[in-house]
Amino acid sequence: MKIMMVASEAEPYAKTGGLGDVVGALSRHLAGLGEHVAVVLPLYEVTVPVLAGRPQTIVSEELPVALGAEQRHVRVVRVDEAGVSWYFIDDPNYYHRTGLYGTSDDGYVDNAKRFMTLVRGALAIAAVEFAPDILHCHDWQTALAPVLIKTGHNPSHQPGSLPTLFTIHNLGYDGLFEKDILTKIGLPEELFHVDALEFYGKVSLLKGGILHADRISTVSEAYSREILTSEHGLGKEGITRLRKGDLVGILNGVDYTRWDPATDPVIAASYSADDLTGKRDCKLDLLREFGFPASAAGRPLFGVVSRLAWQKGLDLVAAVTSDLIDSGGLLIVLGTGESGLEQELRTLARRYTESVGVRIAYNDPLAHKIEAGADVFLMPSRYEPCGLNQMYSLRYGTVPVVRATGGLLDTVQPWDDKTWTGNGFRFSGDSTEAFLGAIREALRLYRNRDAWTVIMRNGMTADHSWERSARRYVELYREMIQENHVAAS
Repeated sequence: MKIMMVASEAEPYAKTGGLGDVVGALSRHLAGLGEHVAVVLPLYEVTVPVLAGRPQTIVSEELPVALGAEQRHVRVVRVDEAGVSWYFIDDPNYYHRTGLYGTSDDGYVDNAKRFMTLVRGALAIAAVEFAPDILHCHDWQTALAPVLIKTGHNPSHQPGSLPTLFTIHNLGYDGLFEKDILTKIGLPEELFHVDALEFYGKVSLLKGGILHADRISTVSEAYSREILTSEHGLGKEGITRLRKGDLVGILNGVDYTRWDPATDPVIAASYSADDLTGKRDCKLDLLREFGFPASAAGRPLFGVVSRLAWQKGLDLVAAVTSDLIDSGGLLIVLGTGESGLEQELRTLARRYTESVGVRIAYNDPLAHKIEAGADVFLMPSRYEPCGLNQMYSLRYGTVPVVRATGGLLDTVQPWDDKTWTGNGFRFSGDSTEAFLGAIREALRLYRNRDAWTVIMRNGMTADHSWERSARRYVELYREMIQENHVAAS
């Protein structure tokens, strides 16, 4: 089976968060199952040094890409690695910039053009180079591919000629633009209506992907149910309900070749569920990293690695910090995001210099160190389509405290004092009181070292590997291809 993925990021070539982790890991695991996989990505400025030294094939020096009246020509480079054919759309004017999507709190004003270029380039590669059996698109940046195919506005693929799967990684990111963007990217204004791309007077690329793809998936089973509700549908629940019969949730996996304390080369000491000795060394190393004394090792250490955003509940973390410290805890936060939250966390670090450490940065090695060195991991997300850090935390024996939503609900099982089962703590709602209640439960158990060791091991031995998830995708692809053949006959 030939599978083509189109995405705005994929590890190791470009990554801002979980989307990049998922596309990179899923592609490699599908290839490991014997499937023929291609991934089409932009060639960003940050991608250039990653590609340096890798054998490259020039697929095209001037692949034509139409954006309305504008005709662009892009360079296409292929790298064959880890059983995957990686195609890069090289358009320096669009992609050689600081950041993948924009700077600070704003996206680039021409993002619709940038990602229509990616989509048009991918469909051209599908027509002349790779010929996939199925097209798998990720998030709003690639949502126009199903639109082009379903509506017949892509000359190389007639409606029904190529089945499309559209994965929603986060319903909160629409790809929202003014109406005039349609002309600028070469789509007719007839698509500006309620049954196509129009969404409250604007163009929503995400809506287009949901309505025009053959099937839609989300990145956890719970999230596939939540986006049908008014609480989590973010005003799009009417749209998602229209496609309920074509919607499936498949939990993301963890790449244990990168996230496993037994083999992680970044952390201070290796350890496993059978031998937890090295975790204390990792905690001491993390304390040194943030300038805390070794004598603080007896205090419970709470870690956060996150995009600093309201969605992630980082305002709740800030709100409970003083209570957490009064309970004897330490807090370490790593991430970037909304400027107001960044400033609030910096202020807390200055106020509590002996108890709070904050790094406003994206730093993957340090993220590994926090997962290994912290005792408790905080994820009070208001919604979380899947979440990866709670699964990393489970593997590293760092007990998660999470809100009961999305993938957090699917992966974190509450501790039970009677049966000594469970691998973490959950709370409902988004109040500081509910969050503090779960934190206090974690602190209570932390003081019982026998029980704490059991809950750590329960998490470390859970299997959230990509192999199971990749096999589920293979089943879904085959279902879709068979449905497409039946419909065409």
